Amino acid sequence: MDTRSELHRGQLFQNLELLANQIVEGFISGIHKSPFHGFSAEFAEHKIYNPGESTKHIDWKLFAKTDRLYTKRYEDETNLRCHMILDNSASMYYPKVDNLGLDNLNKIGFGVLAIAALMRVLKKQRDAVGLSVYSDSYNYYTSEKSSERHFQMLYSKLNEVVRVKDESKITKTYTYLHQIAEKIHRRSLIFLFSDMFQTETEETQLFEALRHLKYNKHAVVLFHLLDHKYELGFDFENTPKRFVDVESGTHIDLYADNIKNAYHQKVEGYMESLKMKCAQYKIKYIGVDVGSDFSTVLNTFMVERQKFV
Repeated sequence: MDTRSELHRGQLFQNLELLANQIVEGFISGIHKSPFHGFSAEFAEHKIYNPGESTKHIDWKLFAKTDRLYTKRYEDETNLRCHMILDNSASMYYPKVDNLGLDNLNKIGFGVLAIAALMRVLKKQRDAVGLSVYSDSYNYYTSEKSSERHFQMLYSKLNEVVRVKDESKITKTYTYLHQIAEKIHRRSLIFLFSDMFQTETEETQLFEALRHLKYNKHAVVLFHLLDHKYELGFDFENTPKRFVDVESGTHIDLYADNIKNAYHQKVEGYMESLKMKCAQYKIKYIGVDVGSDFSTVLNTFMVERQKFV
């Protein structure tokens, strides 16, 4: 990547908190088609009303605006601990994107902005957030905290992840998931952002590492990030192409149509196995297309938070 592209990337993500706020505001506007004046400020202080709960804390003014029932959330209720795990291996930088933008993201860019958006909501709810980043090493860890200084440190780290590409050539997902699991002692809601591609392909060990994240009564959500057009659809022109493994450097020259069916079968088989194991271990599996918006991530967060607290 040339200097101009690197500069543009840094300029775009230099204020992650602002971008995160735009994503959250857009998500709220998408849910509520009518004008929603003031709700962005109120959103963090309310939770969806569940039938059977006491009605004394229902916010009837908000009901008049939204035609939805919400109850007021008080400060002593906002004590969620949330830990974000980000795969920063070389395969996460696919597809190659010179000018990252909200409508032009690769997997690492999507993961960083998704985490930043979740942090925006968690910050307003005064919840504690921690972060782990791994590739061929356990690059970064910080425990769950809720201070302003802590959030700014996390935004800075996420900005660094996007700005400086990790040049690692191997991925040790299960190795570092085990280490992360050992570090999170208090019950937490854990979000893992990964394409689940790794050079160490022993699936049994990978699934055991995912199960380890569940210990200590943690709730775990796997956001499986993929570029659906190419990594699932294999939507390439049927001309001679060289396909290069971004982690191992190995390559193969072929016509896309010659292996498209076999590729589909292999990828779909792996994804089905991953989904089944997640279901077995009671891990929430969410497939995410990095070419889509962030509504899937934010909707999942809202549902899982309600179940967790």
